[in-house]
Amino acid sequence: MNDAHLHLVVNHFPIIGTIFALGILVVGLFLKNNSVKNTAYVLFIFSAIFALISVQTGEGAEEMVEDFPGIGKAIIHEHEELAEKLAIVIYLLGGISILGIILNVKNHAKAKFISVVVVLIAIPAIYLATLVGTSGGEIRHTEIRENYLNTNVNSHESTPRNSESESKNH
Repeated sequence: MNDAHLHLVVNHFPIIGTIFALGILVVGLFLKNNSVKNTAYVLFIFSAIFALISVQTGEGAEEMVEDFPGIGKAIIHEHEELAEKLAIVIYLLGGISILGIILNVKNHAKAKFISVVVVLIAIPAIYLATLVGTSGGEIRHTEIRENYLNTNVNSHESTPRNSESESKNH
């Protein structure tokens, strides 16, 4: 398994984990249930760990694909910049989540405050995560790029399709 493969395996968890963790934390706040909140905190911590692995494997993945046709360094650079910002926010969420678990276990008066802080940080983190996920997907999935239709319409027009011969081949 190389860095590109490992990166593709782990990079989804920081995004999906953060989304699930936020939902679980909101439910825990609504139910006033520390066990549910602690479950969310554990997911934030795992998201931070997977974010670290994603960042560590991202450079190797970049080196493997940056010279592929249709990719280029600019699109990878944009993804890398966004991912670094998201990683910092997710590391912060993981750190505060450790504090949240400790405060919940001790039934500390500031435990609810920490939960609210985590929610307020997680909301923009999820927005940033969607940008990172989209920019990462655009690296190899040109069909989701914003300018996909504009750049591919002309190339499709120059190659006429013969529906009759296509249907015979299928």
